[in-house]
Amino acid sequence: MFAQFVSEYGTTILYAVLTAIAGWLGIVFKSLYTTYINDKTKQAVCKTVVQGIEQIYKDLHGEEKLAKALEAASEMLEEKGIHVTDLELRMLIEAALAEFNDAFNKDTIETPY
Repeated sequence: MFAQFVSEYGTTILYAVLTAIAGWLGIVFKSLYTTYINDKTKQAVCKTVVQGIEQIYKDLHGEEKLAKALEAASEMLEEKGIHVTDLELRMLIEAALAEFNDAFNKDTIETPY
C-alpha cells in the first residue's frame, strides 16, 4: 500500500517539496540582496550629501550643516523608498564626513623621510 502510494505520488511530492525549497531560498536571497543594496545606497547617498553640503553651505558650521545633511539625505532616501532611522542616518553622515575629512588630511600631511 505505502509502496504503491510512493510510486504513484512520490515524484509529485518530491517536485512540490523542491519547488517550496527553491521558492524559500529565492525569498532569502532576495532579502539579503535588498539589504546589501540598500546599505550601499545609504552610504552612497550620505557620501554625496556630505560632499554637496560642504560645497553649498560654506557659511554654516557644526549642527546647522548636520541638520541640512540629515534633511537632504532623509529626503533622498525616502524618494528611493529606503527606510532609515534618525540614528542610523546620523551615523552614516558622520562616517561619510570622517572619510571626507580624511581625504583632505592625506593631502596636507607631509610624510617624514
